[in-house]
Amino acid sequence: MRAVGVIVEYNPLHNGHVYHLQEARRLSGADAVVAVMSGPFLQRGEPAIVGKRARTEMALHAGADLVLELPVAYAVQPAEWFAFGAVSLLDRTGVVDSLCFGSESGDLDSLQRIARVLAVEPAGMREDIARRLREGASYPAAYAGAAAALAPGGVDVRDAAALLEQPNNSLGLHYLIALQRLGSAIQPFTAARTGAAYHEATPGPGAIASATAVRRLLMADGPSAAAPYVPAATLAILHREWQENRAPMHWERFAQPLFHLAATRRASELERIAEVTEGLEHRLIRTLAQLPEPSVEALLNALKTKRYTRTKLQRMLAHLLLNHTKAECSPEQLAAGPGYLRVLGFNTQGQSLLKQMKKTASLPVVLKPSTFTHHQLELDIQAQVAYGLACEHKDTRRMFSDYYESPVRV
Repeated sequence: MRAVGVIVEYNPLHNGHVYHLQEARRLSGADAVVAVMSGPFLQRGEPAIVGKRARTEMALHAGADLVLELPVAYAVQPAEWFAFGAVSLLDRTGVVDSLCFGSESGDLDSLQRIARVLAVEPAGMREDIARRLREGASYPAAYAGAAAALAPGGVDVRDAAALLEQPNNSLGLHYLIALQRLGSAIQPFTAARTGAAYHEATPGPGAIASATAVRRLLMADGPSAAAPYVPAATLAILHREWQENRAPMHWERFAQPLFHLAATRRASELERIAEVTEGLEHRLIRTLAQLPEPSVEALLNALKTKRYTRTKLQRMLAHLLLNHTKAECSPEQLAAGPGYLRVLGFNTQGQSLLKQMKKTASLPVVLKPSTFTHHQLELDIQAQVAYGLACEHKDTRRMFSDYYESPVRV
């Protein structure tokens, strides 16, 4: 059985994601789709609008066959480590032979040529990134500029810069770099993004809207407002999560524990938290004292500068909430790769693939965390508890659902 991997967040799953799943099968010729999905907290640092079990259901109804969880140690990271963790999982299954990611350009050849140059980080690249940061660029812009300056023959520097300024192109480049660094035999494909742009805040005339636009509709008017832009199964799951007071999840639900943790720690304690860099602990303490109310949105707006993007600040707050230290999230720790394959859900096809994976995987396959111990898994369980505590309808078993609940079956 041939399997294609996709790396997703589904926050929430919408019609554009269905298109990507269909294209993944078509381009790769695969019989099954394995999705690696972030858990309660996402790559941009924000909490998912609905929980990981609900998003797993959405994925299985939309065309995925097997869903694996990306450990939070990798899920809440810059693109380099997010991509490395996710690609590592797919590679270690032993059953995934291709990877399909979305991109704005659809230009796999140019991205691969740049990836081959960057896979072994060229001398001076970090210095170039540091110089661009000193000049006031955000980290994503600094990385894109430094990477474009190293574009190989046949790729114009200006074309490379324009290519890497697009978020899906940039993330796709990191998937390709990860494949190179792992020496993986997985074959990459890319599906050109269609319809709305990644950050487009309002829906356009068609049936495909960005996840940003869909979330805005959900936050403003509830699930029914998103009906034109999501599959029927996703809509039904969203209605259920709203009715059971498990959604929508957003930063303000975490304000009380977050402000408590931030305001009661000394600067030396904050400095040890992941993503608290370059004196940001002092800026955080000063800003907290000046806010008129304990609002996470107000805090983010007050902290944000050209240098400190909202994404970096959100990741910092997520690490603060979850008590992730620099030591736990160091490059040395992350370079070791994920330590297990956590199964979130599967369908009948996925069950057959799972049986095959248990024979081929080079990592333990985990269906219930209560049967397995690993320091990354402990962080996952803690993240789920923190997420559950912020729900309006607090349920101890749901908070500790990683212990009690079996994978989703559709």
